[in-house]
Amino acid sequence: MIDRVDNPGAESYSSACKIGELLAEQFKSDPHFYFFSPDETTSNKFDAVFDVEKRAWSLPREPWDLPEDKNGRIIEMLSENVLFSVMTGHLLNNEKAMFGSYEAFLPIITAQLLQQIKFIKQSRSVAWRKSLPAVNLLSTSTCWRQDHNGFTHQSPALISTLLSIPSNLVNCIFPVDDVASEEAFYFMLNSRDVVNLTTFDKNPRPRYIDSHHAKYLFDNGGASVYQFASDDNPDYVFTAAGDIATHEALEAIRILKNDLPEIRIRFVGINSLSYRAIGTTSTKLSKEKFMELFTVDKPILANFHGYPETLENILENYTERRRLRVHGFNEEGSTTTPFEMLRKNMASRYDLAIDVARVEGKEGLVSKYQAILEQNHLHAVHFGEDLVK
Repeated sequence: MIDRVDNPGAESYSSACKIGELLAEQFKSDPHFYFFSPDETTSNKFDAVFDVEKRAWSLPREPWDLPEDKNGRIIEMLSENVLFSVMTGHLLNNEKAMFGSYEAFLPIITAQLLQQIKFIKQSRSVAWRKSLPAVNLLSTSTCWRQDHNGFTHQSPALISTLLSIPSNLVNCIFPVDDVASEEAFYFMLNSRDVVNLTTFDKNPRPRYIDSHHAKYLFDNGGASVYQFASDDNPDYVFTAAGDIATHEALEAIRILKNDLPEIRIRFVGINSLSYRAIGTTSTKLSKEKFMELFTVDKPILANFHGYPETLENILENYTERRRLRVHGFNEEGSTTTPFEMLRKNMASRYDLAIDVARVEGKEGLVSKYQAILEQNHLHAVHFGEDLVK
């Protein structure tokens, strides 16, 4: 448990490594717990599980293999469909499990997820049916970091699909850092009769919040003001859902406070989304609380891990579209550097800063930020690395 973060953003940790440690602890405490992984458990940085449990394997073993045993509870197979079917059977025995995969390949099980959601909905009306452990999906190796893969590995489509289902049985969770990821893990583990999709970068990311803040987000509507990055009585409200999206929004605020010190900005972090709402299925953000956090009438600059229309449609349930400027993944990509991915999709700190500069009528700043983006693009093309970190 992290009781305080003295310098938000100063230190970086991997959410995936943290969740790997938590999975290992769960293996030790629950002899019926299983982990399913159609992609490489090690590649996704969950490999702490191999310190305490073996991979299921019944064929001959080689000296270089990971720990394997015919009774292993780490199930790896390059078939998302087969593994999901096995996992749901395990859940029907009232035994907990988690499923980790590359973000781009989780949509392979979309039809199965939709059927599982229908099953959960129907089973709730059957008196003799007991509640079941949640379907828990860990989504990493995301669209925003494809240094070695490419366009084929870039798709946050499952987020949009799940959030469009009116059953109200889905939580999409976006932990901002390793501390928030730990709270998300326990939320998932203790959930029943829902589908949880938790999305995070596997690389080290800045730590911003403490454990108390992380728990508050789950208990109070999935959004909160980050006081360290906020002014009272703001002229603009920045918001983001997703670790990389949040980092870019906070960096945009830093840039604007340097170039336009007279403007007042508030940052609201979004931790979870559900059908037509910020927050989880059990703790949705009310419209009254939304107005308190986001103000009644100030412009809202949003950055989203997934497709911008998905978040925009949810925000429209709280306020008028005219207030909104939403950035996110626009189906632009390739094998390229991290910041270049953001630039390609107009989701970088400078793209967000340009929105404010235009509203303020500061065309000189718009040109300055566009020039920085172009300079970074040329540098990435020629040297394969980013100028902006």
